[in-house]
This record gives sequence, C-alpha cells and structure tokens, in this order.
Amino acid sequence: MIPVERQQRILQLLAERGVVSIVELTDWLQVSHMTIRRDIQKLEEQGRVLSVSGGVSLSQRIKSEPSHAAKRSLMQGAKLAIARLAAAQVSEGSTVYLDAGTTSLELARELALREDLMIVTNDFMVCAYLIEHGRCRLYHTGGQVIRENQSCAGEATAHFLRNLHLDIAFLSASSWDGQGISTPSEQKVPVKRAVVESAASRILICDSSKYGKVGTFNVVGWDAIDQVITDEQLPQSAREVLAQHGVRVTMAPLASLVASGE
Repeated sequence: MIPVERQQRILQLLAERGVVSIVELTDWLQVSHMTIRRDIQKLEEQGRVLSVSGGVSLSQRIKSEPSHAAKRSLMQGAKLAIARLAAAQVSEGSTVYLDAGTTSLELARELALREDLMIVTNDFMVCAYLIEHGRCRLYHTGGQVIRENQSCAGEATAHFLRNLHLDIAFLSASSWDGQGISTPSEQKVPVKRAVVESAASRILICDSSKYGKVGTFNVVGWDAIDQVITDEQLPQSAREVLAQHGVRVTMAPLASLVASGE
C-alpha cells in the first residue's frame, strides 16, 4: 500500500472514531510504528490531523470565534507569560503592531510605560488601555467595527496597515496548525496579510490550546512567520513541524507563574 492510500485510510478511521492510537493503526494497517508516524506527520503538516499522547485525532474545525469577553478568562496564566516574553523582544524606538486579542491586551500592559515606542493596533480594548495608561505614541487602524471582538477588520483596516513600515508585529490567532494560521472570519484575512507584508519581524503570540484548530480561511503559511511565542504545553509534534519550517519557537514557563501566585 502506498503512503497516500494509508493516509486516506487513517483519515477514514478518524472520521469514524475521532481519536485512534498508534498501536491500533500499526495493527490495522500492518506497518511499523515509524511508518505510521511518518504518515501522521505528513497529515499534520497538511493541517488534517493533530498528534495526541499515544495517538492521533482529527483537527478541530472552528466556525466562529469566542467573543472578547469569553476569551478574557481563558488561559490567563499562559497569556501573561507569553506577553512577558514578547515584551522583552521589543527594541528601543520600535514601531509595534498589536493584533486584536486578549494576549495582545496583556502585551499592551507590559509595554504601556515605554515612551520610546509607537504602537499601532486594530483592537479597541488595547487602544483604550494605552490611552489611559500608556506613554507611547498610539495609532488605531480604523476600519469596519467587529463588535464581538471589539476590533476593526476588513479592507479599510488593511489599507491603513499597508502604508506603514512596522519594525515588529505581534499576530494573534484563533486557530493554527501544521500549515499555518487560519481564521473563521473572512474579514480578518486581509488585515493579517497586510501586517505580514508591512513588518520586518512577524511573531505569533498564541497559547497552545488553539493549536490543531482550523478555520475556514487560510491566512498565512509558516514561511511568513519568524517566531511563535506560546506556552510549554505545545505538543512536541507541533514544535517539530514548526522547526521544519524554520520558525523559532519560544515557550513561556507557566511553572514560574504558578509559583509566584499569578
């Protein structure tokens, strides 16, 4: 049986059962562990499956994003740890883009007192925080208002960003996998692509709970991202996929936050 046939059979079995162990696949297909792992790696690179402990599952397709209020309470420790690592990478005098999202809001808090920065954002919550507490130069992109996420998106937002030279851009994502970043929102696609085109350094700041999820619309592949800052719960298989694409992975040490009571 050729690899493509095996991979199709793996997908068929996953469609029936959701999760399958490596042992079950080797017995069913009568091949070695190494062969099955190569097949899974190929399918994971295509964004079709996700490696789990001892096995594999189908990637989770998302049809919509949680509201800003709903996301605020999720993975708070990871977001704070990611934001601290991200803030340390912002050089003096930089023009910085903060994408819409609750991790970006944590990063805004870390950067707020830096007078040397110019910060650009499409997120109203980030902008409001920096208006009240920040010392940076501050720009909001404008554009179509997305009430659920309290941000702007669409072509008008993208047009504003294409006219900038950004030193460093921190991108958010509701879904990312072996292929790259995706989104269930068509309006977000031109915005994120414009950021990638305009920035010298492109960094995804995103907790590991969103890895293995797939949105309807592809945003960018890993060739457009320089680094991922996430938490240490990111699966080893995901780290290997990113390394193959030349993407640097930095993982936030959650244990230090627990120890400090944060």
